[in-house]
Amino acid sequence: MRLKGADIILECLLEHGVDTVFGYPGGAVLNIYDSIYRYSNKIRHILTSHEQHAGHAADGYARATGKTGVVIATSGPGATNLVTAIATAKMDSIPLLAITGNVDVDLLGLDSFQEVDITGITMPVTKHNFLVRDVYDLADAIRKAFFIANDGRKGPVLIDVPKNVTAEMCAYVKYEPIKIDICSPVPQDLENAVVMIKNSKKPFIYAGGGVTSSGAESELKKFAEVIDATVASSLMGQGCFDQTDPRYIGMLGMHGTVAASIAAHECDLFIALGTRFSDRVTGDKQKFAAKAKILHIDIDEVEHGKNIPVDLEIVCDAKTALSFFNKTLKKKDNGDWVKTIHDKSFQTHISQDGTKEFPVTPELILKTLDKLTDNGAIITTEVGQNQMWAAMYGTYKNPRSFITSGGLGTMGFGLGAAIGAKIGRPDKTVVNVAGDGSFGMNLSELVTLSKYKIPIIQLVLNNNVLGMVRQWQRLFYEQRYSHTTLDRSVDYVKLGEAFGIKCLIIESEEDVELMLKQALALSKNGEPVLIECRIDRDINVLPMVPAGQDIGNPIIEMFDGGEVINLCKD
Repeated sequence: MRLKGADIILECLLEHGVDTVFGYPGGAVLNIYDSIYRYSNKIRHILTSHEQHAGHAADGYARATGKTGVVIATSGPGATNLVTAIATAKMDSIPLLAITGNVDVDLLGLDSFQEVDITGITMPVTKHNFLVRDVYDLADAIRKAFFIANDGRKGPVLIDVPKNVTAEMCAYVKYEPIKIDICSPVPQDLENAVVMIKNSKKPFIYAGGGVTSSGAESELKKFAEVIDATVASSLMGQGCFDQTDPRYIGMLGMHGTVAASIAAHECDLFIALGTRFSDRVTGDKQKFAAKAKILHIDIDEVEHGKNIPVDLEIVCDAKTALSFFNKTLKKKDNGDWVKTIHDKSFQTHISQDGTKEFPVTPELILKTLDKLTDNGAIITTEVGQNQMWAAMYGTYKNPRSFITSGGLGTMGFGLGAAIGAKIGRPDKTVVNVAGDGSFGMNLSELVTLSKYKIPIIQLVLNNNVLGMVRQWQRLFYEQRYSHTTLDRSVDYVKLGEAFGIKCLIIESEEDVELMLKQALALSKNGEPVLIECRIDRDINVLPMVPAGQDIGNPIIEMFDGGEVINLCKD
């Protein structure tokens, strides 16, 4: 049959099981939006208040469901507003399809109204991108885009479609999606890894986002039991291993647990699964896992040896490697290795007290939320102290339950991501944890919650400062708090009312459970809710390892005068 280009786009989305898209209309995508109107019984469209947040919503949808998120924006500023969202997805290996409109083909390159070279702009932050100049190439481009987004290390792909292409007619034949073959590792590499594991007495597993991406959670659990190992995760790996399991010792890195730091320092075999050794994890590279052999398993061969030299690298996804190990290895007993790490750590997290004026702490709020949801909510975050507190104080038992901007560190990510997560997983309680600084970047999306009655709980940890930057200024800039003190006189109750959203306030310890229960009840009843949580501006994220320093020597306490206490090793 013959269809307009815009209809071909929608049909190709249906081929790939797409039921929801996020976006914002404009002149260059009018034909696409006309098709969306006519396909509204098959594909749901969520209109956000800003293209960047539409991109984050598609990203959050992808992270919560494992599917490919789809976002649509018009040309020019509409397309450029997507760049941060695309870069966020690229850094965290999230499959995302961004469809942008552009001016007619004969107007390209003439500085036409709302024209921009979006393929040139996004080349560094996409896996691939397409400029479709001919309607006969459109269906193939979309099909290839889905394949590329999900093949190997996942990531975003952009398709730029001039307006005339969406209006032209072309023959359309429905195709089955291109099958993605699983990357096969070199057999000898797997055998060599088996020898390393057998010879190890103190194995330590460091699990990253690639475990979740490959669906290897059950294989990881069995593997840890078979080789009798301790397990830590990256920020992106939160939830890929049940954090109530006694083998789990926390997150590794700049704000990781003391236990994870000690395990990395003491282990004789460091097994990295689906992770890229971010600088926030390694600290001083010369001292990182210095006593250990390092086995690195990752689907992206570019990551091998890029940040940390390793003893053995295996190019494959985590599930393939772990399945082989579980079939090949016999159960080991490494003595008191796991118990020793727990005993030596003495504290998993550093507790801090509130003040007389602000008695409530993020720890109390997040642990109470954990208890009330039985660790079952999907938690999205913004970036900064709120992000680290959510990672530290939440207990994540399931994959895809912690959604955050790990690599790019995008303030303003969380609310859009929460919208996408709730749309994709309507059965789950979804809570976005924000600082007041990040919330200022996306609070316009409250109108999206209100319009569609998306029952998200928005927590605003309000300390009236840019907390993480202030913490660095306190430590390294002699307490010169340059432009990190916000002191914004925002009335969150009136703000919520303006958007038609109920707002609650937590300002005493007695409020915490009461207000969270009320918010959960409202959410269960289909209502979005905003909670302002008033906290002290000098509650810090601890432990903390200064950038580039030894992760085995974290700061565990800070004082008003700037003095710090480090955990010194023997």
